[in-house]
Amino acid sequence: MAKKRQTFGKIQRERERAEKRERKLEKKLEKKAAALAETEPGSAEPEAPDAAEPGADEELASTP
Repeated sequence: MAKKRQTFGKIQRERERAEKRERKLEKKLEKKAAALAETEPGSAEPEAPDAAEPGADEELASTP
């Protein structure tokens, strides 16, 4: 039986989906930081997306 290969189209779709998820997460964290800044005027600095969830990239990469 021949080994099934992944097409470039499928690889590109998966990459685009992962990038979209990443952008969505960044937007979510920005909104969260903005809401936090409104409630606490002393801390106007938003959190970095990588610092909030250290294993987020690993989870996205392993999800089919």
